[in-house]
Amino acid sequence: RCVEAFYIYFRAGTVEDPYVSITKKRQMPKDGYSEEIEKEVGQAEGKLCTHRSAFSRASVIQAFLGSAPQLTLQLYISVLQQEITVARSIFMLLSLLSIVYGALRCNILAIKIKYDDYNIRVKPAAYLCIFMWRSFEIATRVTVLVLFGSVLRIWVFLVVLLNFLAFFLYPWILFWLSKSPFPENIEKELSRVGTTIVLCLLTFLYAGINMFCWSAAQVELSDPDLISKSQNWYRMTVYYIVRLMENAFLLLMWYIYRTDFYLYVCAPMLFLQLLIGYCMGIFFMLVFYQFCHPCKKLFSSSITEALLSCFKILYFICQHHKSTLLTRKVAIKSPENTDEARGSSKTIDSQNRSTHQSVSSNA
Repeated sequence: RCVEAFYIYFRAGTVEDPYVSITKKRQMPKDGYSEEIEKEVGQAEGKLCTHRSAFSRASVIQAFLGSAPQLTLQLYISVLQQEITVARSIFMLLSLLSIVYGALRCNILAIKIKYDDYNIRVKPAAYLCIFMWRSFEIATRVTVLVLFGSVLRIWVFLVVLLNFLAFFLYPWILFWLSKSPFPENIEKELSRVGTTIVLCLLTFLYAGINMFCWSAAQVELSDPDLISKSQNWYRMTVYYIVRLMENAFLLLMWYIYRTDFYLYVCAPMLFLQLLIGYCMGIFFMLVFYQFCHPCKKLFSSSITEALLSCFKILYFICQHHKSTLLTRKVAIKSPENTDEARGSSKTIDSQNRSTHQSVSSNA
């Protein structure tokens, strides 16, 4: 495939295409207006676009099903051996760059699928924000899993299994709740069993991506393109809040059950650095979606508005929980108060009777 792509690329300008196709793309709206531009796409250019798309998908698959487990294993071995050799550090750096590149391609691919009708140009600042966002997010996530697995080896398998099953079954649960027909237009030559296998592999990749970072391409089995084209800020916000809480919990368990192996490591400082590193990834993600996203003009609402609304919902839930606790406390204390009031009234009545009897005897 690579040789064919290079062959087509070098012959693109020398041989005239026998036929061309016309594509229509809309520009990003300026002052509320967006123009539609027609473009002639030759046969060679169309094949190159197909190869480029296939290469992007292959890089995502290789990154999260190959480089991510490799980076985790190499870092785990380095922690157990208390030594990082030059060769191993180079391989770990290359694995990290491969994962970050795969996540970056996943972001760009998701943008092109969601906004296929528009002519998209990604600026260098957007690439830089995505690179920093994914670097901090993936590096801290892998380090947290390795540290937790180094002290609680059995429990880390349970954490990984629960994460994987949750993200693997989530698209299927949404598909079952939507009551949509089974997708049969993926490939005409595939049977129903083959289509099911392809969809399982797709959700397997989706679960592998979400194990380490947020998947920009959200799988939606009820959509013909199998990718959700709606920008769901609430799902992203919930993901990062839950992931941050999970990382903090795993680091806390590591801090409590750490062995003498970590005597020469400043555990509180490492704990704080990893949490700050993950928050830095979230910060660059917010900068990308707020300022550097190539299609930010098409958003119905910004991510900051979604975050504020989510925090308002959480604040309302907390206030409602506090009010229910106060009412329960008042309800619990009220019988005691009534019993005390009855006891005090009885003592007052007895005192009045005694004074009345004393007055009558004196008379």
